[in-house]
Amino acid sequence: MLFFNRQEKTDFIATAAQRSSVINIDDKQAGLHFLLSFFSSIRPSKNKRNPAVNMQFVIRELHHHPILLKNLQHAIISQLIDADLSAALTESGIPLAKGFWQELFGRIRHKLLPPLQSENDFLYVVNRIFFKKNDYEWVENIPYETWVLFFETIGLSSQTDDKGILIQLLHAMKILVFQVSQLSLEKEVFNYLPQESRNKNPFIQQNYLFHELERLIIEENHSPELLEVSAQLKSTMQQCYDCINYIRGNHPQYGTSLHQTFTVVVLENKIDRIVLLADVLDNDRYFDTSKFVFFFKILVRNENRKNSLREFLSQCLGYIAYQIAEHKGSKGNKYITSSRSEYRKMMISAMNGGGIICFIAVIKNILTNLEMPIFWHGFLYSMNYSAGFVIIEESHSTLATKQPAFTASAVAGSLDTRKNTRQPNLYNLAITVAKVSRSQIASFAGNLITVFPGTFLLAWLYDIFTKTKITEGKAALALLDGQHPWHSFALLYACNTGVFLFLSGIIAGYVQNKIHFGRISERLRTHPLLRISIPVQKLHKISVYAEKHAGALIGNIALGVMLGMSSIAGKLFGVPFDIRHITISAGNVAIGVYGIGISNIPLLYLLTVIFGVLCIGFLNFLVSFSLAFIVAVKSRGVRMKDYPEFIGILWRYFRKNPLDFVRPPRRSVAEE
Repeated sequence: MLFFNRQEKTDFIATAAQRSSVINIDDKQAGLHFLLSFFSSIRPSKNKRNPAVNMQFVIRELHHHPILLKNLQHAIISQLIDADLSAALTESGIPLAKGFWQELFGRIRHKLLPPLQSENDFLYVVNRIFFKKNDYEWVENIPYETWVLFFETIGLSSQTDDKGILIQLLHAMKILVFQVSQLSLEKEVFNYLPQESRNKNPFIQQNYLFHELERLIIEENHSPELLEVSAQLKSTMQQCYDCINYIRGNHPQYGTSLHQTFTVVVLENKIDRIVLLADVLDNDRYFDTSKFVFFFKILVRNENRKNSLREFLSQCLGYIAYQIAEHKGSKGNKYITSSRSEYRKMMISAMNGGGIICFIAVIKNILTNLEMPIFWHGFLYSMNYSAGFVIIEESHSTLATKQPAFTASAVAGSLDTRKNTRQPNLYNLAITVAKVSRSQIASFAGNLITVFPGTFLLAWLYDIFTKTKITEGKAALALLDGQHPWHSFALLYACNTGVFLFLSGIIAGYVQNKIHFGRISERLRTHPLLRISIPVQKLHKISVYAEKHAGALIGNIALGVMLGMSSIAGKLFGVPFDIRHITISAGNVAIGVYGIGISNIPLLYLLTVIFGVLCIGFLNFLVSFSLAFIVAVKSRGVRMKDYPEFIGILWRYFRKNPLDFVRPPRRSVAEE
């Protein structure tokens, strides 16, 4: 009986409209079969692909055929009578575990072995009707207005007058208000509330108001007092929303954590349900159908995606990713040049960074010549790279490949609707892209201008003082071949480096976020041992340094370790895995050229190797920028498909001002 063929699905509405009998509200099986067939007639099919059009047709038929409407109402009531609504109202779509990791592992378990579900559970009905994993897509594609019209047509508000249903709604609401009160007292929530809300906690107040509302409903007291208490409850719930927004709004200042993010997400979901239930129970003869439609869509989505790891991770990690992107984006602005003076400063800063890379490249090749166990080679490579990157950071020099992970976040920030509720200016965004392009070119050029001749000079000086070359013969040729675009995996390894550059930016942003959230600066200043062993002013400087620089410091060390251990990991596991970094590759080419002698290298071969170095730089940039931009855009809730005209605007700007992507224009910043 529960299975139906395509013909039945196609003709169900027409057949049901001609029925003479009405479904008995005690016949749950018949009611479920009716609902299953009814919503299947709305579901997109080969002949009816547009669910919104299907729904509009069904609504018209409900108006024209009272028997169809009556059967639909009875079918719905049959599923509500004696059904357990508590799980649908208090659990569906809301994480049940006490922490992020417990919920994550719980979803993995249920993905492998789904839990049992009672037939009396209303979620069983939802899962039977919307049984396809992608049903939520067509449910969400039907406009809100159409769903509102549908539920108003079937008289949804009148279905909640049943005494048994009211008792269940009250029970579900009681569970939610207790849970909200308890969650609000979690340290990582309560300590981050505004001061006035700590003194008069709205999350606790809503508990008292609910008990008053429950008493009036059970006593069937329909006096104005019920409406007054309901209005106070809704106002208090709005204060709860304001507190949640306050916590999130202060993330840039205080940072966030997985536990806080998880708890706030759960709080918000539970408050949404309380508001919906309060709207049903307040007896003000006004039922906000639009809020119910929102809940209905969420319910279907939750049941279709209840074990989705991607959905859960996206929801909980989004705010942390946003804070990481924010910290990176604020730093990225210093890498974007507008005027010619800034462009020159960028070039000089990059030349200084290139000078430091010269020493890194020379030391790395000297370390390669030393006989030692393979692990210690990797360790010393890592320390060499890390020290060099830290020196570049502390000397305010520029390394071209460190820019993309930060500038991508700055570019994505211009599309952030959390900061700007108006439509982003896409022409200004195109100008920003041009600024990023020329800034990146300036830093690459500055690095390379210094790295190749500087490393060559250091290799010559090493030869003068030690009477030996850093490398020569086959080893020197191997250095050149290692950068050759098709004699080696150099271009693939360049992509590996792009990933590591992206990850180092993520690590830097994450650590910076944790420093803010953990209030490390204040804790250092008040540390009992440090306070008596270090002068106050010096301790203050240390705490300020940690607050501002620790993220970048750890990010640079992490990058050094990842780059230094890559070739060692490849050798340990016997796989072709390594890195290619444009500036280090340029230094290796200089050492190789000196070792062989420039006159002994065919010109075409040398030009090809140099071309390979440039390709390495391009792939370092492309991979790092792309990954950082994707994370930054997703964490801000921005969908690039909403801005299809941007590519056209960018192309027209490039065609009109191509040199703006290479060097700053002569016109002023205001004119630009």
